[in-house]
Amino acid sequence: MTRIRAIEFAIQGEYVELNQLLKLVGIADSGGAGKAIVARGEVSVDGQIEMRKTCKLRPGQMVSLGNIRIRLTES
Repeated sequence: MTRIRAIEFAIQGEYVELNQLLKLVGIADSGGAGKAIVARGEVSVDGQIEMRKTCKLRPGQMVSLGNIRIRLTES
């Protein structure tokens, strides 16, 4: 059984771009690597596959990638 890894990420400012979020939480080594992960269709936002690499994410949204769940909160 795969264990879910839950991460809470406090957004500094109004939003964070998806590829940058993946970098900031340590899933991707760089923003470019984050874009590649998104381009492969591996990331969901609020239960829907997200293909926009620089999608603007705001507090209250949930990002999923494999067994990782990232909940966005206000800072």
